[in-house]
Amino acid sequence: MTDAQTLDTSASTPWQTYAILAVGLAAVSLSAIFIRLAQDEGISSLVIAASRLLLATLILTPMALRKYRSHLQSLTRRDLLLVSISGLFLALHFILWITSLELTSVLISVVLVTTSPLWAALLESLFLKARITRLVALGLAFAVTGGILIGLPGENNLISLGSNPLLGSLFALGGAIAVAVYLVVGRSVRPKLPLIPYIWLVYGIAAIFALLAVAISGAQVTGHSTNGYLLLLAVALFPQLIGHSSFNYALKHLSATYVGVASQLEPVSSAILAVIVFQELPTSLQLAGSSVILAGVVLATIGQSRS
Repeated sequence: MTDAQTLDTSASTPWQTYAILAVGLAAVSLSAIFIRLAQDEGISSLVIAASRLLLATLILTPMALRKYRSHLQSLTRRDLLLVSISGLFLALHFILWITSLELTSVLISVVLVTTSPLWAALLESLFLKARITRLVALGLAFAVTGGILIGLPGENNLISLGSNPLLGSLFALGGAIAVAVYLVVGRSVRPKLPLIPYIWLVYGIAAIFALLAVAISGAQVTGHSTNGYLLLLAVALFPQLIGHSSFNYALKHLSATYVGVASQLEPVSSAILAVIVFQELPTSLQLAGSSVILAGVVLATIGQSRS
């Protein structure tokens, strides 16, 4: 078994990888806020998901085709199949998770969708025969436990749970499983391509699937406010291009499980922003859960550095 097949990261992993991952985490923390604001403007969740992927693809198209055409032409049929599967699950992730924000609170939605490390670890262990180090496993357990604590209702709970919190929670959990598949499948193709052509290809395929969902549903695309369209652009620029592109870069040097565990910082940042923007005040249990998540990230980081 090679190092690339395990959950351990080589000691030579450059510090820039961790810095880029941190920038990505900051960007994705804005995602739920921008999406909820766009939904408040009357824009369908399917349209938000499709436009997020489509705009990101269009922005990257000139560079991808001008500088990396030869890389794209070198892909095998197997590579294209894997990228297509990855794109399908990326589209499914956004559709499920964005819809969950219509049904439950920002905090609960983001907490559940960031349980993806659990599913990524299971997938890597089952299908890639990956080895999970003890500290990474402990960090993963801390992160998931913290996520559960954040999701529990507590005394004097002042947050609105949404119109259908159970269905919203199921959608968010489905989004977590979908993004875990996307990360694990993408890890097998990512080392073969530079970052730009890889994300252009997977975003483009995901956009096609999302646009098909919009067409089938008959969701309204035109006639929205200027603010609504500006929010769609913000979702594409910040969480999508900066956030997820940073994750894809990190996948070249770090395991899908490590990237997933680090993403457990997202609910903490999103919760703070939700307090400011939507007055969604967390309970003491949710604050405790945030601390447990941070402890899990630290444990996972130590485990990676010692491997």
